[in-house]
Amino acid sequence: MSDSLCYHCGDSCDTTPIQFDEKIFCCSGCKTVYEIFTDNDLTCYYDLEQTPGSTPVDIKGKYDYLDSNEIIHKLLDFTDETTQVVTLYIPKIHCSSCIWILENLHKLKSEIKNSQIDFPKKTVRITYDAVNFSLKEVVLQLSSIGYEPYISLDDHATIKKSIDRSLYYKLGVAGFAFGNVMFLSFPEYFEVSEFWLDQYKYVFRYLMLAFSIPVVFYAGQEYLVSAYKGIRAGVLNIDIPIALGIIVLFTRSTVEILMDWGTGFFDSLTGLIFFLLLGKFFQQKTYSFLSFERDYKSYFPIAVTRITSDRYKKEETIQIYDIKKGDRLLIRNHELIPVDSILIEGDGQIDYSFVTGESNLVHKELGDSLFAGGRQSAGALQIEALESVEQSYLTQLWSNDVFNQDKDSRYTNITDTVSKYFTITILMIACIATAYWIYADASQAAQVCTAILIIACPCALALARPFALGNMLRIFGKQGFFLKNSTVIERLSQLDTLVFDKTGTMTTNTGDAVFYTGKDLNADQSVLLNTALRASNHPLSRSLYAALNANEVVSLDAYKEYPGAGIEAIYKDIILRIGSASFTGVQTSYSHLDTTVHIAIDQDYKGHYTFHNTYRQGLSTLFSKLIGTHRLFILSGDNAGEASYLKRLLPTGIQTYFDQRPKDKLDFIQKQQQEGKKVGMIGDGLNDAGALAQSDVGIAISEDIAVFSPACDAIMDAAQFDRIDYFTSLSKKTITIIKSSIILSFLYNIVGLYFAVTGQLSPLIAAILMPLSSISVLVYVTLLTNWVAKKRIKIRPVAPLENHKKSFSFNS
Repeated sequence: MSDSLCYHCGDSCDTTPIQFDEKIFCCSGCKTVYEIFTDNDLTCYYDLEQTPGSTPVDIKGKYDYLDSNEIIHKLLDFTDETTQVVTLYIPKIHCSSCIWILENLHKLKSEIKNSQIDFPKKTVRITYDAVNFSLKEVVLQLSSIGYEPYISLDDHATIKKSIDRSLYYKLGVAGFAFGNVMFLSFPEYFEVSEFWLDQYKYVFRYLMLAFSIPVVFYAGQEYLVSAYKGIRAGVLNIDIPIALGIIVLFTRSTVEILMDWGTGFFDSLTGLIFFLLLGKFFQQKTYSFLSFERDYKSYFPIAVTRITSDRYKKEETIQIYDIKKGDRLLIRNHELIPVDSILIEGDGQIDYSFVTGESNLVHKELGDSLFAGGRQSAGALQIEALESVEQSYLTQLWSNDVFNQDKDSRYTNITDTVSKYFTITILMIACIATAYWIYADASQAAQVCTAILIIACPCALALARPFALGNMLRIFGKQGFFLKNSTVIERLSQLDTLVFDKTGTMTTNTGDAVFYTGKDLNADQSVLLNTALRASNHPLSRSLYAALNANEVVSLDAYKEYPGAGIEAIYKDIILRIGSASFTGVQTSYSHLDTTVHIAIDQDYKGHYTFHNTYRQGLSTLFSKLIGTHRLFILSGDNAGEASYLKRLLPTGIQTYFDQRPKDKLDFIQKQQQEGKKVGMIGDGLNDAGALAQSDVGIAISEDIAVFSPACDAIMDAAQFDRIDYFTSLSKKTITIIKSSIILSFLYNIVGLYFAVTGQLSPLIAAILMPLSSISVLVYVTLLTNWVAKKRIKIRPVAPLENHKKSFSFNS
């Protein structure tokens, strides 16, 4: 039985499986969900996927704040007298069974009218009867079947953003006009002189003019505005020569048609704007639901329970921002502490990993101070608030100016760097050529000047970067490395220093490596140890119990757990003590920085278990590769207990710093940058957020991206951690490809300029050269980036984004 898996969730049923309906369940929660589905004829849920469910958790009282109309109306998408609509984030959506059951909620509750899943975003949009059902009941219903929603302070405080579809509209207008103008230009290309050209020439030409007007003044307005702003600011950006080319193309073409001098360049004009917009679309077409700018509001609860009368146990639900100094709050198991406070009741076992980076639980006794952001892990607490939310330590962590800075504004991309010299060169060529033709043949001067500005329009130059970077964004994304925008690739290629957090970044969350030092235990002692550990909920007890992997247990004669000290258990007159060194009554010579659990039996000290973090596979190999190209540092919020272990594990030359607070990490990176270094920060938790924001490139490592990820420039699937060197190397190759494509576009410009300067530029040559240069550059950078990505390393398969248990949005 011990090896059986739960029919509902797939977890091990351990030694106490529950049998029901000829099936085995790990707990009564999974059995209850199965019964709910059976009673409502929803057992198809299990036909779609094997063990698709999640174990429901006890949420008694957790969502009492949803009785507040003020909070409810800030969460709803729509409400009237009879109907309400809400969109809820469900982190546990992961397979086709999840989709099926959540879209059949109306079979569980007739008050639910409709439910629709957005699988990539892990959200469900629910429409329900507001007269007979409430939002709280919706949430409780979801939780009862194992799909508890995740509702954060960020959902409450942030107004839902409207989707900007203007680029789609502009691209559609430009594409429609480009196709029609090319079609209308065919008679001119092939000089058809009979029916079409003689009778419909003017109709076709004026239609081309009509199609071009919305393309220039609507689809292309962004380039005109950007060029104007660049000139006002004294900056020669890439949009200046593009805007100049658009204006000259449109003006000359319009004059040619109005004066009946020719057909103009409307095909080249509409094609230019279409391809420019296509490049922008391709660059932006990434995972728009990734979130790289989250803060404490993204995982803080909306409300908390305040105790108004301790004598009569009166409680009320208040919003987080309504907490005042002196309020007495109830913090349930696994809930976050929202404000700096004092513990006044309960056993505090606080997880501060998001705030400090320290992986071990911190034991707190009555009267001890608690910081906001810690998560209680051992039952309910009562605390007294010392500050409001705005004044707490965690909120102040986000008050640093670094979170208000725009990293992209600090950098000049490669296209803008080249365009400055390109613009000056083209204007000089145009002036010199015009001056020559005024002297040689004044009638040709205006045509030569406009021809130079038209053919030298840097469309290929402007397209090379967005298409190369856009394609690399797609390649990185397929391999579990998600970037905030394309400029991150350029910044990634410039890094010369990498700073790593330890806990959660270099280490995994799959459990600790446990080593025993001491005397062997006999059979009865081993069984007693295993039984005592099994009864404890302390994280170290659970880790050691899992590491021992022993299934035999007995009924204890006595058992007592001493908070912050250890466990005492008695079986057959054998007295076992497990816990700290002082609790087991031994003077130790081991490092006090190590995480250890000591064992004494009948007052005879047996030995101790030492816990080491489990480091990610390929860590040593990765650091050996990186140390040849980057300066490497490790900054950890943990103590120095594993310093010697890391020294053996990693190559020499890596500097490590322990007991680093969040501000220490941020200051360290600032110091490196002041020395002229380009710094990349790799971290995972809230404690790394400041350092990630300050660094030139901040990369957040995530085991499960449905869980909180801090402010960053890139999010990396933890399974890809050992490929950081591959991604940095590939980013450098991408910049090389862009530079080579710029050279290619210059060659096209040189050919075109020859025809323009010599006065030989005809509409046919312009119509061929401009689209040809754009298309060839697009094909060149796309094929080359794909080839380089496959050539450098065999692509490791990564589950498609929609199959990961994760969801993001670009902005919180």
